[in-house]
Amino acid sequence: MRLLLNWALSALAVWIVSRVVPGISVSGPVAALIAALVIGFINATLGFFLKVVTFPLTILTLGLFWLVINAIMLELAGAVVPGFHVDVRGCILGSDCAQPRQYVVTVAV
Repeated sequence: MRLLLNWALSALAVWIVSRVVPGISVSGPVAALIAALVIGFINATLGFFLKVVTFPLTILTLGLFWLVINAIMLELAGAVVPGFHVDVRGCILGSDCAQPRQYVVTVAV
C-alpha cells in the first residue's frame, strides 16, 4: 500500500512540475503515472551508478553537479515515456524541482 501511495504522489508531483516548469509537458494522468514509474526506476538504477561514479566531481562543485545528473535522468525518462516530453531548459529547471519533490514524497510516506 505504501508503494502505491509513493507512486501516486510521485505522479502527482510530475504533473505539478509539468504545469509549473515551461519545458516539461505531460499529456495525461496515465503518462504521469508511467513517467513517475520510469523516473523512479532510472533514479534507483542508473542514477545511483552515476552519483557514485561522479561523486568526486559532486564534491568539487559543492553538490551542484547532482542537478546535471538529475537533468540527464529526466531527459532519459522523456525519451522513453510517450506523452512525457522534456525540453532542454525543462531539464535544468525540472531537475531543480525534482530534488524537493523527492524529499516531500519521502517525508509524506
